[in-house]
Amino acid sequence: MLKTIKKIGVLTSGGDSPGMNAAIRSVVRTCAYHNIECVGIYRGYQGMIEGDFEEMGPRSVNNIINKGGTILKSARSSEFRTPEGRKKAHENLIKAGIEALVVIGGDGTFTGALIFNSEYNFPVMGIPGTIDNDIYGTSHTLGYDTALNTVVEAIDKIRDTASSHNRLFFVEVMGRDAGHIALNAGIAGGAEEILIPEEDLGLERLLESLQKSKASGKSSSIVVIAEGDKIGKNVFELKDYVDANLPEYDVRVSVLGHMQRGGSPSCFDRVLASRLGVKAVESLLEGVSNFMVGLKNDTVNLTPLSLAIKGKSEIDRELLRVSDIITT
Repeated sequence: MLKTIKKIGVLTSGGDSPGMNAAIRSVVRTCAYHNIECVGIYRGYQGMIEGDFEEMGPRSVNNIINKGGTILKSARSSEFRTPEGRKKAHENLIKAGIEALVVIGGDGTFTGALIFNSEYNFPVMGIPGTIDNDIYGTSHTLGYDTALNTVVEAIDKIRDTASSHNRLFFVEVMGRDAGHIALNAGIAGGAEEILIPEEDLGLERLLESLQKSKASGKSSSIVVIAEGDKIGKNVFELKDYVDANLPEYDVRVSVLGHMQRGGSPSCFDRVLASRLGVKAVESLLEGVSNFMVGLKNDTVNLTPLSLAIKGKSEIDRELLRVSDIITT
């Protein structure tokens, strides 16, 4: 390893996700292992602009691997979108002796890092942290597995009351642009239908499916809906539509919302965060910059930040086929 870098900064930005703390811990302790300094940057890019820094060592990250959220906090920064804001951020990094950055977040976080690098040639590495799993170049983002487990647990509980009252439940999950949570949790939770942004099921087909379920003897049903579903109605309008067209159903809506982002990270997310944190730091020490560390075929790999931002995370078409078969 080149080891020309003596001090690395780490920040979290965008929406929080379980596993971010585990990644922070991994970055800090990998720095300590290689005898370099690590600085925690609070509140993402806004903290960089304001110089909200704190030196971190191995004991700074005790007992956080099991905690959700992020101890470094997160914030949106409109100021960082301006050249003046990025100039302030760069001046603060130089003043603090920080020579490289590990940024944990989604495509917005990576976009900011890439622009910052292009302006100041400042070494950056990205770790994908978002429950939506919508980043190109990795099979799993931090928090995705935990969010799936949270959603499946909620669906299981909702099914108990759906069965007790012979009801149809629409369960809305996160996924504005990607249906990974809805598709996987829907299959795991035994949903009768799954509505995702990548597939326009159509209102008529949905009605036909629900009618078929009723005719087959099902006394209760669960429909899992990604918030960005393209069917053309929000979940409450969809409920009204089904009420009007299928009066035999007693329809209820459950919007899971931000509970999907919280909670203790799963074993998978803790291990993934630990692996990605080590790779991010060691890549910087090897002189690598402008890449995202991710997972493919259970192997940690590097994807250029530009591709991670511009590329599209594809839905698993085989899972769509599986869903169609097993909801019979």
